Amino acid sequence: MIKSEDELVNVEMSFNPKTCEQVRLEYHTARLFVSQDIHGKDKDYDDLKETYQIAILAKKTFFPDENLTHNFLYYDPNTHVSLGGKTRIITVELVKTKPIVDKPVEEMTHTELWAVFFQYLTDEKKRGKITEIINQEEGIAMAVKTLGTFTQSELDYMRESSLLKGELDWQCDMTEARREARREGRREGRSEANLENAQKMKTMGFLTEQIQAVTGLPIETITQL
Repeated sequence: MIKSEDELVNVEMSFNPKTCEQVRLEYHTARLFVSQDIHGKDKDYDDLKETYQIAILAKKTFFPDENLTHNFLYYDPNTHVSLGGKTRIITVELVKTKPIVDKPVEEMTHTELWAVFFQYLTDEKKRGKITEIINQEEGIAMAVKTLGTFTQSELDYMRESSLLKGELDWQCDMTEARREARREGRREGRSEANLENAQKMKTMGFLTEQIQAVTGLPIETITQL
């Protein structure tokens, strides 16, 4: 988590985004937003800081387009009027940096600098490029220094948040595995039932085409019964 006087930023790197990644990002954005304390007679909703969830997605593409970043916020999908709230989700897909890594550093956008930095930080062949980026983008160096300025309560929140994310991510994986097992079981059950029905219909004298229309089984399977 990165903090300033006006905003809270949760930055995560995900090497293998989950199928439920969109909802996961929304959940943790909301959790960071409501973790702010606005109790007290001198505080109100205007004292809430702008909150950003930045997801750095590595190894594979997540969205089908060619855009390096996506910026999500609340808006009316019918009129495209923005709510103007204080939460935002930003995604950066590192695998989409290949077309921009060889651009001159001074021509890269702020987001491209960060994306290339994360993607090629440990690439020996790009060490010169990374050094250029660090010299160009002061914010990258400042982000590292920020790690030493957290209060104990903020460190406690980050520790608790990390544990919760690990627990929920594991739970998500297990739940999806169980659901897939149930789906597979239902598919196998339907297949067995279709075979039994096809056998009965064949015994009763139904034509192969009629059995195929009812059960959906391949004609080859029906003729072998």
